[in-house]
Amino acid sequence: MTLEEQKRRRRAMLLLALLVLAWGLNWVIAKMTLEYVTPIWVTALRLLPACALFFVLCLATGRLRIPVKADLPVVFSIGLLHMVGFSVLVSVGLQFLPAGKSIVLAYTSPLWVVPAAWFFLREPLTTRRLLGLLIGLSGVVLIMQPGQMDWSDSNIVIGHVLMLTGALCWAISIVYGREHKWVTPPFSLLPWQMLVGGVVQLVLAFVLEGIPEIDWTLELWLLIGFNCLIGNGLAYWLMNLVSRDLPAGIVSMGLLGVPVIGLVCASVFLGETLGLPLVLAAGLIIVGIVLGTMSGRRKT
Repeated sequence: MTLEEQKRRRRAMLLLALLVLAWGLNWVIAKMTLEYVTPIWVTALRLLPACALFFVLCLATGRLRIPVKADLPVVFSIGLLHMVGFSVLVSVGLQFLPAGKSIVLAYTSPLWVVPAAWFFLREPLTTRRLLGLLIGLSGVVLIMQPGQMDWSDSNIVIGHVLMLTGALCWAISIVYGREHKWVTPPFSLLPWQMLVGGVVQLVLAFVLEGIPEIDWTLELWLLIGFNCLIGNGLAYWLMNLVSRDLPAGIVSMGLLGVPVIGLVCASVFLGETLGLPLVLAAGLIIVGIVLGTMSGRRKT
């Protein structure tokens, strides 16, 4: 490895750490934003401006491309499954659950990739992958604590269902993205995916939540600004950079820091209690994901 390559990798590691911090903190910001704006409008207000920003960025750097027909499926799959399915379901579910528990449940997506890749892509379900899945699922059971959950409280039940369904939507988009034969560079497709997601979010917001009545305080402007510029715009840009300069395995392992940062930020800024079951559940889920992704890398 040349000196220049070493510098690029060190820079990419720092950017990955910044990305993990931004996404972890963004969950707390999203939870706070729900005090002012209804959940689907929250997703639309942060994605559409970020979409416009990426169109300008791609245009300024000469990387704006019109998606070819072969790439339309991945534009719509990521736009609908990740940016609508995951984002909207998680935002609605975040109303009913603490931010710490929400981020751990949402980041079970890599667990669901294992059975989805086996079912759709016929990837082998190796012993290590199966062990990782079982360990991760034990963490899901621990965090939900079905024996102690108040099943008569529909909000709690709905919150858990929405989070896990959102994670499943993200997992399916990951599986399809893995199988898709990319023609246009992923970064050039990102604004189009955001456009699909943002327009659908806007329609859903109008239909399901109506015209919003928003008290635009300084705090709300700052929260929306962080969601849009940092949690979406900067984070997607950083993700593109680190994916280019670091191996996929390092990136996937690094992103496991997001729920850890989210748990700490939820405790510090929202006063949420980090109980032992939640911490153990997060640990089990992370171990399960590590086993699954390590197995996947060795098979490729």
